[in-house]
Amino acid sequence: MAFSPNLAIRRLYSDVSKKVRSQKYVLTKYFQGEPKKSDFKIVEEELPELKDGEILTEAEYLSVDPYMRAYMIAYKLPTDMIGGQVAKVIESKNKNIPVGTYVCGSFGWRTHTITSGQVNNTFDLPITVLPDLSPYPVSLALGLLGMPGNTAYFGLKEICQPKQGETIVITGAAGAVGSHVGQIGKILGCRVVGFAGTDAKCEYLEKELGFDRAFNYKTCNIRAALKDGAPNRVDCYFDNVGGEISSTIMSYMNKYGRIAVCGSISSYNDTTPPKVTIVQPAIVFKELKMEGFVVNRWTDRWQEGIDMNLKWLKEGKLKYHEKVYHGFDNMVDALVGILRGENTGKAVVKVK
Repeated sequence: MAFSPNLAIRRLYSDVSKKVRSQKYVLTKYFQGEPKKSDFKIVEEELPELKDGEILTEAEYLSVDPYMRAYMIAYKLPTDMIGGQVAKVIESKNKNIPVGTYVCGSFGWRTHTITSGQVNNTFDLPITVLPDLSPYPVSLALGLLGMPGNTAYFGLKEICQPKQGETIVITGAAGAVGSHVGQIGKILGCRVVGFAGTDAKCEYLEKELGFDRAFNYKTCNIRAALKDGAPNRVDCYFDNVGGEISSTIMSYMNKYGRIAVCGSISSYNDTTPPKVTIVQPAIVFKELKMEGFVVNRWTDRWQEGIDMNLKWLKEGKLKYHEKVYHGFDNMVDALVGILRGENTGKAVVKVK
């Protein structure tokens, strides 16, 4: 029988694939202040053989997001670290997801994953088989074309419900969600004012993304900035940070204003609860509507958000910026970095 190199390679690949070892981050201590490497252990595990309908993926990009800092307290320790990733299918027994396909899913901080393509946890976001995104990078599935993009899309349109000519104020405006919210606001014909943490970020928001005004909350007087940037006061507030700045913005809103509460990053690393000016008088006398949300509320419309954001991207109406960290060993550094405000736009970690 003649030697077949292709057959030999397939057999070798099959033998290796049965013994794939995955690395994953396991949280062993609840965060106190900033996350630390000592809060985690990197665990190696051997993955089983694939069953019919399953795929084996290898992570290429992992996501780091502010919500990770807040959510882990709800999990019983030890627990696998949560998070989204873009991964490439390296072995498949699922006829609908062939080898070489890219998928995006809530696989957590791990290098390899076996999945059937179905969501097992009600909190997890849909597993998405990515189309060809060329000329854009596949990492956009973790940002503008993923969870942050849909957070901006549904949070603004469904909760704030802005009308043309209204004024939108955004805190955390240079982050993955905030920068996207502002651009959608401009598409919808609104005046957009952002608050961010450096002069460089504010310049980016105004000159690159088209915000009408952007202010460095660390150096400006918030009320004076609002009078300057929002002369007709504020109709919609997209709140990513909480804290005293949010109390000030709410007190400057118009009657029947709408507030979408997306997060409270200003206090995520605090070890004691912050004390801020109460917001109830403004809510009552201005008859404001304030609503918190988690984006998985719209999982049944997930593709709608992705499709619209992709359409706007191709039309040149949306721009993006990525902060790329490198190396699986640097996941914690990347998480700490975004909580310190190192990123403009979406932060991702390139595994290799």
